[in-house]
Amino acid sequence: MRCDRLWYNARLLTLADTSPGLGLVEDGIIAAKDGRILHAGPAAGAPATLVADERIDLDGRWVLPGLIDCHTHLVHAGDRSGEFERRLAGATYEEIARAGGGILSTVRATRDASEADLVAASLPRLDALLAEGVTTVEIKSGYGLDREVEVRQLRAARALAQLRPVDVRATYLGLHALPPEFAQDRATYLDLVCRELLPAVAAEGLAEAVDAFCEGVAFTPEETGRFFEAARAAGLARKLHADQLSNLHGAALAARHGALSADHLEHTDEAGAAAMAAAGTVAVLLPGAFYTLRETRVPPVDIFRRLGVPIAVATDCNPGTSPLTSLLVAMNMAATLFRLRVDECLAGVTREAARALGVLDRVGTLEAGKWCDLSIWDVERPAELVYRIGFNPLYRRVWRGRWASP
Repeated sequence: MRCDRLWYNARLLTLADTSPGLGLVEDGIIAAKDGRILHAGPAAGAPATLVADERIDLDGRWVLPGLIDCHTHLVHAGDRSGEFERRLAGATYEEIARAGGGILSTVRATRDASEADLVAASLPRLDALLAEGVTTVEIKSGYGLDREVEVRQLRAARALAQLRPVDVRATYLGLHALPPEFAQDRATYLDLVCRELLPAVAAEGLAEAVDAFCEGVAFTPEETGRFFEAARAAGLARKLHADQLSNLHGAALAARHGALSADHLEHTDEAGAAAMAAAGTVAVLLPGAFYTLRETRVPPVDIFRRLGVPIAVATDCNPGTSPLTSLLVAMNMAATLFRLRVDECLAGVTREAARALGVLDRVGTLEAGKWCDLSIWDVERPAELVYRIGFNPLYRRVWRGRWASP
């Protein structure tokens, strides 16, 4: 059995569901062929016939699956540091939004940017994630709110995947905010999204999923439900910004529509969590937004644990409420602010993040047949990846079985 390359003398966290804990392997090897994992496990259990074209000694370093940032708004233009100053002076998220700031200020800047402008502005943010071992990233639209600019954002997201060795999963955030030109005509805008914009995105293959912001300052559960039905008919997966600022029962709504994930969830109740558990909907926690907005109500992590809801962690990289481009810091925040355990944080940016994107069949764990996407670390214990702040111990990143940079 021949492989392209083999990494040996490694300590693995395979994250495989079939293994106890995080799937610790002390003396491990990983063999890759044609970009996929041929074998990952104890060196003693490797096929006797395994022959490698290239052998790489990792000197006892830790190997995890490539990290996955499963919720970002990475492609956008403009800056909202001024709003940060206003919040420090006491303004609330809702007050800023109702005064024409918030999402709509980024919409104005993004509408004025070309696709090339968006790509150029987004690359540094993407590079920061890749430098910390990220190999898969989800990127949402939602800052155009019209056909031309939403498509432009999604095309920019696809372009990033051509410029860097990373898998980009694109999401059409069709219901993010009400555009100013439809401020007095919500029904017409919803018709436009469901009957024209969403089918156009699906027909061009620009997105794998849709998303909506179900909140008092955004869209109602009824409007979101109609959007999700249109997405289902178009063959697109569903995700939802749910229960961030209030409990509109968004978690239950997401579960009812078979959503891959419900994200934020600070105000989710036990009934919503139970619905997510029954549907297999992943809880994506976004501590960067919680921190930036100085929120005090934490997601019901204990309820998620008790009911068996999968928990993922993401940066929510966006210009207004989570200007965060470090998945390592997001893990530290999730542990410190939300009381996640180390094992939950590490699973949350690998296996469960893959589950939240519907790609667990191809990435997120170190198992034969999956893409050979690896993050290799210079740490004594994996807990360091959650414990340290502002420290990046990444040794190398592997994407599709090859060394990758950044």
